Amino acid sequence: MLQVRVWHQYLMMLGVAGLGEWWECCRLGEIGGLYDEHYVQKRIDQADNVEESGKKLTGTLHTSGRDDMSVLAMQRLYDHQPNGPATPVDMVVDYHKYDYEFAEPPRVTSLQNTVPLPTFSDFGDDVYFVADQRGYESVVFYLAGQYLKTDKSGKIVDPRLKLNKVVREISYSPSGVTVKTEDNAVYQADYVMVSASLGVLQSDLIQFKPQLPSWKVVAIYQFDMAVYTKIFVKFPKKFWPEGEGREFFLYASSRRGYYGVWQEFEKQYPDANVLLVTVTDEESRRIEQQSDNQTKAEIMGVLRKMFPGKDVPDATDILVPRWWSDRFYRGTFSNWPIGVNRYEYDQLRAPVGRVYFTGEHTSEHYNGYVHGAYLAGIDSAEILINCAQKKMCKYHVQSKYD
Repeated sequence: MLQVRVWHQYLMMLGVAGLGEWWECCRLGEIGGLYDEHYVQKRIDQADNVEESGKKLTGTLHTSGRDDMSVLAMQRLYDHQPNGPATPVDMVVDYHKYDYEFAEPPRVTSLQNTVPLPTFSDFGDDVYFVADQRGYESVVFYLAGQYLKTDKSGKIVDPRLKLNKVVREISYSPSGVTVKTEDNAVYQADYVMVSASLGVLQSDLIQFKPQLPSWKVVAIYQFDMAVYTKIFVKFPKKFWPEGEGREFFLYASSRRGYYGVWQEFEKQYPDANVLLVTVTDEESRRIEQQSDNQTKAEIMGVLRKMFPGKDVPDATDILVPRWWSDRFYRGTFSNWPIGVNRYEYDQLRAPVGRVYFTGEHTSEHYNGYVHGAYLAGIDSAEILINCAQKKMCKYHVQSKYD
């Protein structure tokens, strides 16, 4: 449950129980004015109570998903309208609860498949920023090194591994698969495992021949490829609060999702003088289409409203990822939208002939997460192995009415 207390005249602190951190939420910068701490606490308590009611409601819904509803519909059932009419505090609390997690607003997101969120239910509420400079690729290379040929230094030298190849066409038949790449190379195989993102599958980057059956195409387009953008901004000096429990800030704007969630890296990268601000969905798409200098100017405007009276210097560097614009991703991770049930999830994961599919979007419980991609890879590999080695090639798609 969120807690609140006054920090000083302009800032109010919003805390997240279980994380051991404090969230600082500034006054509404565009309009001005202060929010009474008791009012803020009341709004946070209401949001927490409605979320708990949503968790209980989920437990009463049919497992097939036929009775599913959006998170927003659930909120309305309990007379909670955080997006209108709503104060900026209502919106930023709601944004932090849902958009910040799923990269799309509550009106889009499925209640039954996200509240409670299986990742937190199964692995705990703690969330950690990965500061290892080796990045996630070190995990990939470690796993690959267990079955691919490596040299004495551990570097993968297996000739079967082909990097920097852009797959443009996958042809499949009862006798095998042919993969063509952008450099006109051709590869033959008995089976193929497609791990491209949902966004790529929804684009025209890879052509399937023959075209995938209609049930598969519909399943691919039923799911959402969300956009989640972490913008890193570097400064010549710190001007934000430091110390224990002051890692996160929330900006309460009259515009939902406008540079709302901030994080500093005093613990992860001492003296780096870097802030991270997260945007999602339409704000992500908008920002991707403008220059970095324009984004930097908007960010500076927000920070100077968040910290009035402080000497806020201009940022020296900015990093703006563009996952949506990148043809190899077309988004950041999948979100389970309202209207998609378990039957359609099974169709999304189901193979088509000798073409198999995997990725975070095929993870039944952990879509959107790295562990979802990892576990889905294991599941999909087992499905393929059962077919190739044991001739158990029939894949069961659960009835939508089961």
